[in-house]
Amino acid sequence: MRGLFITFEGIDGSGKTTQINHFEKYIADSGIDYIKTREPGGSKGAEEIRSLLVKGKTSRWSPETEILLFFASRRDHMEKTITPALEAGKIVICDRFTDSSRIYQGLARSGAVSKVDELHKMMIGLEPDLTFILDIEPRLALKRGLARMSGEDRFEDFGEEFQKKARKGFLKLSKEFPIRCKLINADREPSKISKDIINQYKNLAQAKI
Repeated sequence: MRGLFITFEGIDGSGKTTQINHFEKYIADSGIDYIKTREPGGSKGAEEIRSLLVKGKTSRWSPETEILLFFASRRDHMEKTITPALEAGKIVICDRFTDSSRIYQGLARSGAVSKVDELHKMMIGLEPDLTFILDIEPRLALKRGLARMSGEDRFEDFGEEFQKKARKGFLKLSKEFPIRCKLINADREPSKISKDIINQYKNLAQAKI
């Protein structure tokens, strides 16, 4: 039986990493076979492309070039990591997927959402079974993101207005696809957020039985 593809989305600094780690622990403790992966990245080739995207100046790439780099990374990630895991019946927990390209490159950077959707249809053709969108006020999220000092701050460096556009895009996405996309209030205690996410997952898992 095919596995479940579960993604986490949200603006930078929304707490995705923390919640992914909580969710991973729950899945592992439940004895469920899974993998955890990320975008950009998740395969050898995709990780090499990642360094081109998340480091350097904001002007390093045009929005159009950036879209193509993301999809080159995503295609390799899907071929080498995601599809084999799903075919093996595993749960795939992924930090970002095409929704991020729709919002960041397609909306916040260029207004070319249709181009992102066309590329997705041609080269990917896979949507998650469940997407958690962590929602938080951009100023707070940006403060959190920059405080990490990860060295991968290129998208944080686009500034607060960029993050505001991205947040609006994610909110719109949650309304357009309410069955797949679950909006999660990320301005709460991490344990409460985690409980909400696990309950939403249980609803999906029950429906798949």
